[in-house]
Amino acid sequence: MLDRRKFLIQSTLAGTGILLAPTIKSFASSANEKIVLGAVGTNSRGFYLARMFATIPNVEIGYVCDVDELVLAKTVAEIEKLTGKKPKAFKDVRKLLEEKDLDAILIATPDHWHAPATLMALQAGKHVYVEKPCSHNPQEGEILVAAQKKYGKLIQMGNQRRSFPNVMAAMNDLKSGAIGRVYFAKGWYAASRKSIGFGKTAPVPGTLDFDLWQGPAPRKEYRDNLVHYNWHWFWHWGTGEALNNGTHELDVMRWGLGVDYPVKVVSAGGRYAFNDDWETPDTQTITLEFPNRTAITWESRSCNPFQEQGSGRGVIFYGEKGTMVIPGGDEYTIFDMENKVLKDVKTTLEKADATNTMGMGERLDKMHLVNFIDSIKGKTTLGSPIIEGHKSTLLAQLGNISWRTGRTLHCDPSNGHILDDRDAMKLWKREYEPGWKMKL
Repeated sequence: MLDRRKFLIQSTLAGTGILLAPTIKSFASSANEKIVLGAVGTNSRGFYLARMFATIPNVEIGYVCDVDELVLAKTVAEIEKLTGKKPKAFKDVRKLLEEKDLDAILIATPDHWHAPATLMALQAGKHVYVEKPCSHNPQEGEILVAAQKKYGKLIQMGNQRRSFPNVMAAMNDLKSGAIGRVYFAKGWYAASRKSIGFGKTAPVPGTLDFDLWQGPAPRKEYRDNLVHYNWHWFWHWGTGEALNNGTHELDVMRWGLGVDYPVKVVSAGGRYAFNDDWETPDTQTITLEFPNRTAITWESRSCNPFQEQGSGRGVIFYGEKGTMVIPGGDEYTIFDMENKVLKDVKTTLEKADATNTMGMGERLDKMHLVNFIDSIKGKTTLGSPIIEGHKSTLLAQLGNISWRTGRTLHCDPSNGHILDDRDAMKLWKREYEPGWKMKL
């Protein structure tokens, strides 16, 4: 008889095509079960995800959308090479969403586009797989939660650890009391990012529609150190390391502690490693307290790759009877109070490439995509429905608001709203370019 962990691994892998047990049939072969997907924003992570979606049985990347002509051409050529069928190319997601046979879209654009594009898709009757963070600011996350209820389509956020079989088993162990009552969790992310220097106003590259790239964000001049990646470190478009990577660890920690919204948030840090245009912290701690006598701390070192527990990222849970370490990927170890190993679970798939900006590894990441597709088909439920994605994204957003205001935040534990601090609540939402404001 299979134990629970082996069952989770085999049943999840069955849908990916990595391992298919003889008695498991994850996808029917009938043509009417085909899911037609549009990939939106395909320079880096989106290119990687589009390729993976294209290899899932009965999934067709029918459309590709990007505001850069070179990126668009590269992605179309790659999908055609993989599948033998050339997807239709779009520059404007609004035009893409008019396609009648489009079932769902993948969104891997810059952060300021995530929530607006998701809302547009829901209103057009499409399901959405949106990369983390699901929103640029807390108000957008709340709008997406309300929109999902209103329009009834699925939204899956790309916090893929929710579909890693051993991480799911680890969460079950925590809930079963493997280390007693869990009261504290610590997460970390360490990388070796370099300086972005001081950008200069420059002509927009001829292949880039910068007006459409900015989309919902109020217009600013093009600078030569912004596109395609460094926008992460500017508040106008990005959300810093806390949401770029911290969302993953914060999600796992919140999951393991069984908590929703905090009562207290404090953050410290700064741009310490270099002197340049980078606006968000390269070194940051975020500490959150919850109403059930539990707490979370997350630490980022964007410019120092020193590993903890042998990994550039991960989480540790501390309980009354022991400790659990999940070092970034799909493995975990449980220790007793004398630091003796009680359980050491290794992956049967692949070692995670913990700090690779493209992804953890295709066999691991693909599980979350399969979960999304199977959920559309009604064969399972989402591993990360938008309410869960929003709650975890909000933790990082609150940390950034605390850092930007320099104050401790006190929050309503029913919804995370900041109490008695008008300046902090100004950062709960953003200004939009005229005509682009999100409306339910």
